[in-house]
Amino acid sequence: MNQDDQKPIRIVIADDHAILRESLASLLASQPDLSVVGQATDGREALDMVQQYHPDVLLLDLFMPRSDGFEVLRTLDRAGSRVASVVLTGSESELDYVQVVKLGARGLVLKTDGPEKLFAAIRGVASGELAFSSNLANQVLTAMSDETRGPAHALARLSEREHEIAQYVSRGMTNKGIAEVLKISENTVKRHLQSIFTKTGARDRLELAVLALNQVSRAA
Repeated sequence: MNQDDQKPIRIVIADDHAILRESLASLLASQPDLSVVGQATDGREALDMVQQYHPDVLLLDLFMPRSDGFEVLRTLDRAGSRVASVVLTGSESELDYVQVVKLGARGLVLKTDGPEKLFAAIRGVASGELAFSSNLANQVLTAMSDETRGPAHALARLSEREHEIAQYVSRGMTNKGIAEVLKISENTVKRHLQSIFTKTGARDRLELAVLALNQVSRAA
């Protein structure tokens, strides 16, 4: 199926600055595979719209009135909502970055980044991948690995190929990148990942990456 035949990625934007919010909506509308289904002016509206529209992606500002981005992520995590969230922020605090990922964000784009980076992040998280810079990914994974005490046997049931793919995921590689390195199709990588998630209990790539890093640290 080519991209034109696929349903567009449905997005809710949450940002309290009207000009930026409207500009983002227009920018995203310029992409045929992206569709803005809701615009929220604060955290509470964002939560309401997630419940109402069930978007594929929530594009979230961190600092908003009436429940900020941190609280939105915290609430979604507590509710078990798996909406893919991309944080769009002007913050330069690495502590903020690590915190939002730990709360469930799967992508982070700075307001100083270009449109293509935003488009790529939205498409990436919508397909189940992570969208962070390599430096941020390393910071976050290390911090989470240090704090997490997952069972030592979590990866024991994986095949040799599945172990290999888990380690590539821990390095932040995409399905396409893994497929190219292993000389297999992306669909084969996806099938392996589904098996890995089932065997380990990891809910997504981030949790799998943390488990893989924990295994490496135990072996060191």
